Amino acid sequence: MPVRKLPTLDLKRNYDRVRNEIREAVDKVLESQHFILGPEVKAFEAEVASTLGVPLAVGCASGTDALILSLMALNVGPGDEVITTPYSFFATASCITRVGARPVFADIDPDTYNFKVDHVLEKISTKTRAVIPVHLFGQMVPLETLAPELRSRGIALVEDTAQAFGASRHVGGEIQHAGGVGDVGCISFFPTKNLGAYGDGGMITSTREDLAMSLKSLRVHGSTETYFHETVGINSRLDEIQAAILRVRLRHLQEWNEERRQAAARYALLFREAGLMERVRPPVEAPGNTHIYHQYVIRCERREALQAHLESEGISSRVYYPLCLHLQPCFSNLGYREGDFPEAEALSRDCLALPIFPELKAEEQEWLVSSMEAFYRK
Repeated sequence: MPVRKLPTLDLKRNYDRVRNEIREAVDKVLESQHFILGPEVKAFEAEVASTLGVPLAVGCASGTDALILSLMALNVGPGDEVITTPYSFFATASCITRVGARPVFADIDPDTYNFKVDHVLEKISTKTRAVIPVHLFGQMVPLETLAPELRSRGIALVEDTAQAFGASRHVGGEIQHAGGVGDVGCISFFPTKNLGAYGDGGMITSTREDLAMSLKSLRVHGSTETYFHETVGINSRLDEIQAAILRVRLRHLQEWNEERRQAAARYALLFREAGLMERVRPPVEAPGNTHIYHQYVIRCERREALQAHLESEGISSRVYYPLCLHLQPCFSNLGYREGDFPEAEALSRDCLALPIFPELKAEEQEWLVSSMEAFYRK
């Protein structure tokens, strides 16, 4: 009898739902033999721009490159400071150092895991050139007060939307889309993302048409005409095949995100029914937000022991993130110490990401929560 297993993400189940559409799209590109910045990339850029309600979308090679290219286009460099969160994937901070600027961190909200806007405002100095809010795990940072304040001070707003394509926020009767509020939005299409490619890929969205020429030039070595370079850019292009795949997947994204939301709601119900709410804190969806649950990250007691117990049962889980950015060895020169950002540090010690994906079955979630209940009864 096969051993029962539950992965944190099952890409094969998702591929089974779109297999024929994907193969047809890829075959179309192969028949065209047009692989670099062709019609599929152009069409996908237009579809993303339309989805997010922005005038501009520029494909690139990865979410990390999207961040770097954005800062380059905004002329952020040596001597500048960029404020962001200490609780995020490494690229959020490394992109700042890559352009020669200095990361400055602001602590997080213990419920939503996103940085606190009031803490960001306290960190602004005469050297601040940009702020990078991270819409972490699929939930938007409330930007309605931050965006106009930054605009009034001439500080760029660079949204890290790597984990939140499709997330939104209701503000004053209007809908704000992640990646559609700031000067630029930076998207990752890494395969594990809600809108994932079958390889690397990224995109920059912008509310500023004046950045279009710069971004398109910077992604091809700073050139607008072959062999003529106005500036020094990088080589960062979204592949035509990946764009074709992403166009197919974009058509299904809203349905898949809703299935993730249903799975998240089921987890919360199961925790309550199992009497685990004193041991487990489910993620909090802030009022006005539409959380798309790229990850389902709980806070829990005895994390390491719980994770080991689940693994012994065949249930996978992950820790995002075990060491905050300000404590990473490569950033020791910034002068931060343990205790500087207590909320982020506390979260890194008790967070645990449980399986979440559109095809997750109710009985699998029931099995997982039952296993957690048995662990905490010991």
